[in-house]
Amino acid sequence: MGSVSRVQAQQMHFEAALPLRSGASLRDYTLAYETYGELNADKSNAVLVCHALNASHHVAGVYADANGHDDRKTEGWWDNLIGPGKPLDTRRFFVIGVNNPGSCFGSTGPAQPNPDPAAGGRPYGADFPVVTVEDWVDAQARLLDRLGITQLAAVIGGSLGGMQALSWTLQYPTRVRHALVIASAPNLSAQNIAFNEVARRAIITDPEFHDGHYYAHGVVPKRGLRVARMIGHITYLSDDVMDAKFGRNLKADELAYSTQDIEFQIESYLRYQGDKFSEYFDANTYLLITRALDYFDPAREHGGDLTVALAKATAKFLVVSFTTDWRFSPQRSREIVKALVDNNRSVSYAEIDAPHGHDAFLLDDPRYHGVVRAYLERVAAETSK
Repeated sequence: MGSVSRVQAQQMHFEAALPLRSGASLRDYTLAYETYGELNADKSNAVLVCHALNASHHVAGVYADANGHDDRKTEGWWDNLIGPGKPLDTRRFFVIGVNNPGSCFGSTGPAQPNPDPAAGGRPYGADFPVVTVEDWVDAQARLLDRLGITQLAAVIGGSLGGMQALSWTLQYPTRVRHALVIASAPNLSAQNIAFNEVARRAIITDPEFHDGHYYAHGVVPKRGLRVARMIGHITYLSDDVMDAKFGRNLKADELAYSTQDIEFQIESYLRYQGDKFSEYFDANTYLLITRALDYFDPAREHGGDLTVALAKATAKFLVVSFTTDWRFSPQRSREIVKALVDNNRSVSYAEIDAPHGHDAFLLDDPRYHGVVRAYLERVAAETSK
C-alpha cells in the first residue's frame, strides 16, 4: 500500500450568500478543499470525507504549500485509511476533503475579515454566525455543484463527520448512494453536551478571550484552549488505554508534594496535548464546532422519533462503532441501525471490540479497516458497472 502523492490545498470562493439554520447568512465566503485520485468520465466515483472537530480538508498524503514545498508534519489525519491500496482506495475513487465554514484551516472562519462594511475589515471574531451540521452539508453540496458532481458514490465520516454523513442522506437523499457513519450518534447525550459546555466555559472565562475579539488585542486565550483540549482528550480515550499507557506512573522518582506541579505522567501528557492544541486551533472555532455538535438532532423536528426522521434516507449504510467508545457508545450507533431497519433500508453494522475508546476510528485496527475495505469494494463494484 502506498500513500497519496503530494497534495495541494485548493480554494473555492462563493459570492452568493449561504442561508444558515439560525436565520443568518454567510456571504462572500471561501471553502478550502483537497482532492485525491481521478474523477471518472461519468463522475460517479466521488467520495466525500467529512471531518471531525479539530480536523480539516487535509485527509491524506503530505501537504504541499503554494510553492510546492513539503511539510512532513502535515500528514493527512486519515492517511491510514485513504490512499492507493488502502480501504478508501484512491485508485478507484475520487476523494474530496472539505474544510467546513467556521473552521480555522483555510475556509472562511472567525479569524477572517468580516465583509460587512460596518466591521471595517476587522476579523469576524465572536460575530461569526453560528453554524450547524446542516449548514456545513449545504456548503459541501455547493462545492460539489461547482465540481459538476451530482451524486456521490459515498459520503464517509467519523464522530462529528459521521453526523454530517448521516445528515447528507436526509438533506440530499438522491445525491448519496452510500453513507459510512463511524463512531457517531444521532444526537449528543446530556453528558456530552455537558463536556462541551465545560470546555466552552474554560475558553470564555479566559481573561484573554475579550468576548471573542481577542484578535484585536493581539492575544490568544491559550489557557482556556488548553483546558478545553484536556477535557476533550480525556473523553476520546478509554480507561483501559489510559491505564496501559500511563497507569499511576510518576513523572519524577519522588513525590514533590505539590498541588500545582506535575506529579503523574498522565498529567504531563494532558498538558502537552493542551499546549500543542493551543498553538494551532482557534478559540472561536472551538466554540462554534462544539455548539454545532450540541445542536445536531435530526429527530427533533419529528417529535424525537428517529425512525420518522430517517425515513427520508434512500442511501445504503455502513454503521461502525467501537466497544470502548464511551463518548459515542455502540448503543447510539444501534439507534441509527434500528431506525434504518424499521424503515426497511439497507444497512450493515459492525461493532468492533477495540480497546482505544473514541479515537479508535482514527487508528489502524485491522478488523475495522477490513470492514470498511470490504464495504467500499462493494461500492466500487457498483460504480464500475
